[in-house]
Order: sequence, then structure tokens, then C-alpha cells
Amino acid sequence: MHGLNEMLVRFFSKISLPNVGVIDVIEIALISVFIYQCMVWIKYTRAYTLLKGIVVVLLFLLLAYVFKMNTILWIVTNLANMMIIAVVIIFQPELRKALEQLGQKNIMAAIIPFDSSKEVEERFTDKTVNELIKACFDMGEVKTGALIVIEQDILLTEYERTGINLDAALTSQLLINIFEHNTPLHDGAVIVRGNRIAAATCYLPLSDNMELSKQLGTRHRAGVGISEVSDSVTIIVSEETGHVSVAKKGRLMSNIDSLRLREILVETQNKKIVDNSKLRHLLKGRGKHEEEIH
Repeated sequence: MHGLNEMLVRFFSKISLPNVGVIDVIEIALISVFIYQCMVWIKYTRAYTLLKGIVVVLLFLLLAYVFKMNTILWIVTNLANMMIIAVVIIFQPELRKALEQLGQKNIMAAIIPFDSSKEVEERFTDKTVNELIKACFDMGEVKTGALIVIEQDILLTEYERTGINLDAALTSQLLINIFEHNTPLHDGAVIVRGNRIAAATCYLPLSDNMELSKQLGTRHRAGVGISEVSDSVTIIVSEETGHVSVAKKGRLMSNIDSLRLREILVETQNKKIVDNSKLRHLLKGRGKHEEEIH
């Protein structure tokens, strides 16, 4: 037993722990916040999809290193600087948006939530759901074509820039007026962010999916196209038939009724109740306890 104690003493005496000061703790906290914000930024932009592609490339390079593929490693080594520049160019819209958000963000409010009550977190309200359904089927009755893109986690800023900024409260009357024939804003897509119409006359990427019916026009292909490159939900009203369709995750659900559209919108709404009052109850309980002591 004595020999074991001596061995442990010798072992721990050889371990030199670094001196951690206040500045070191602050530095660690700042780095942690920076890494967390980067992860959030990646999650809520197209960078997440691109990042998965980069991970695949890195795994390929790891295999090349393990199996001594010297030619591939030489090419990568010489092109490393160009690859870094290419990544910056690819992520340019997302990087710009991240810097804009950093300038607008209230950092202390994000770190210390002082909200003192239960909140309902949702992308948009039930009123917006009702307004969307009413607008789509009212336009379908008179065969007015429409293309409505509902933004979710991935921001659609780059497509919003192709149109005209509105930032207007979403109502069925406004949507119908936008898509009315021979009006300045009827051509293109409307982007919905939360309970507001962010922009109109936006250009969307067309889908190259060969499985889509040849009878579908540009409006439907654009709806499927934007759902292939983002997590958005797109509502399409056909100008020829008046049918309402929804594009989601690269898949087109054609000729749906109002009940099915409501189910999709409620699912997209992602409503949940969050209790932010724990800190308030903790402080309130502590104060009450101190009063009882006095």
C-alpha cells in the first residue's frame, strides 16, 4: 500500500498544470461563444449543406494520406491557398449576412434571457395560416397563378435580393393584389418571412428533375427548385387549372385541398411553448426566503 502511495505521488508530481488566470477564463468564454455562434450560423444557412460536402472532401483526403496517395496530396498542397479563397467566395452571401446580424444583435439579451413569462415560439401565427389558405384558394377559383415561398431555417436573402423589398404584413387581400394579372408585382415569387411578406417578383432556381411531369410549367419547376436548395415550403397556384400544389424537400404535392394545406402549414409553423420564467421564479423565491428570515 505504501509503495502504491509513493508511485501516485511521483506520478502526480510530474504533472504540471497550467496557471489559469481571469484573462484565460474570459478568453475561453469568448472562444466558446464564437464557436457556438458559428455553429448556429452554419445550421441556419445553406452553409450546412456545403459543410457536409467539405467534410466528404476532407475524409477523402484523409484516406489519401493513409494510403500514401502522394500525387493527390501534392495537388491539394499546392492548391490549398486557392481552396481557401474559393470557400470564402462560395460562402460570401452567408458571411455578409452573418456580419450584418452581428451588428444588429443584442449580445447581452442573447446571453442572459430576462423574459419573465411563457412564450409561444412559432414561425408564423394562426392568422397567417388562415390568410395564406384563403388567398391561395380564392386565387385558385379565378385561376390566378401564384408562387409563395415560406422561409424556414435557411434564409432566402440571396433570392430576396432579386425582387422588390416589401416588408409588409401578410394578408390575403395583399397576396391577391400582388398576383393579380397585369400588375407590376405579379411576375415572380413572393417570399414570406414570419408573418410578413419580405419581397415580391423574386426569381427562383428551376428544378432539373426529369421525373417532373412535362405538363408542369415554369412556376411549378421554380417551386420545386427552391425546395431543392433550401428547407422552404412553396405554395403554387396553377394559372391553367386553379389547382393548389405544395413543393417541399424537392417533392411536389399536386392538387391538394384546404385541409391538407392547413396540415402542411401547421407543421411548418412549428409551434411550441417555451418557459423562460425559471430565472424569475428562482430570484423571486430567493427574495421571499430572505424576507422570511428577516
